[in-house]
Amino acid sequence: MNIVIDIGNTTGKIAVFEGDKLVEVLHQSNQSLDGLQTVLRKYPVEMGILSSVIDLSWMIKSQLKHFPIVIKGVSSFTQLPLNNLYASPETLGDDRLAAAVGAHDQLPNENILIIDAGTCITYDVVTSDGEYVGGCISPGKTARFKSLHKFTAHLPLIDEMGDIPTVGYDTQTGIRAGVINGIKYEMKGYVQEYEKKYADLHVILTGGDSIHFEEGLPKDIIFDKYLVLKGLNKILNYNRNV
Repeated sequence: MNIVIDIGNTTGKIAVFEGDKLVEVLHQSNQSLDGLQTVLRKYPVEMGILSSVIDLSWMIKSQLKHFPIVIKGVSSFTQLPLNNLYASPETLGDDRLAAAVGAHDQLPNENILIIDAGTCITYDVVTSDGEYVGGCISPGKTARFKSLHKFTAHLPLIDEMGDIPTVGYDTQTGIRAGVINGIKYEMKGYVQEYEKKYADLHVILTGGDSIHFEEGLPKDIIFDKYLVLKGLNKILNYNRNV
């Protein structure tokens, strides 16, 4: 069995896979991974992989140091089951790369747009030739709410939950509608633009905030909350003997 660790800007996840099957996911702080010992006691873990978009805390480094199996990392030198065309692979986020691998594994020989809605919103393209060509990065939902408050004199930091009208009828609904609807229009725009360039484009939506935007995209999109974890597991299996 495999253990897959994904440390994001906001949270961390520990997943257990048996082959390609996702068995369990634990949601953790991104500063400590207290579930590691629980997983070890519960499952016969043989291999592990870790992806992080932040610098590892001393706590996580200590936990991994005492873990009884080697946890492989992801880098620009990691062998992949697709061709990475990114001009600066050393700066590419592990999560974006893993999502691309996971998408390609699910839809080989297809053009794919991956939308990952988390702390940032990323738009990444994998071609039918199995090539990751790159994508775009924009601020996520929470970052937009916070920036409107921080960089203005009077706009409040509002509760994200509430009415989201097409036309805001007060300051709070104006901000909420502007952020949430703005992201939906942004996503639709990227889908429409990439459909012009890539024939028969498939769209996969993932990420912690993806549930907020599923309705704003075409009905035939694929929703996969754990795409990054699946991609990391694929990378681990691909490098089993490396």
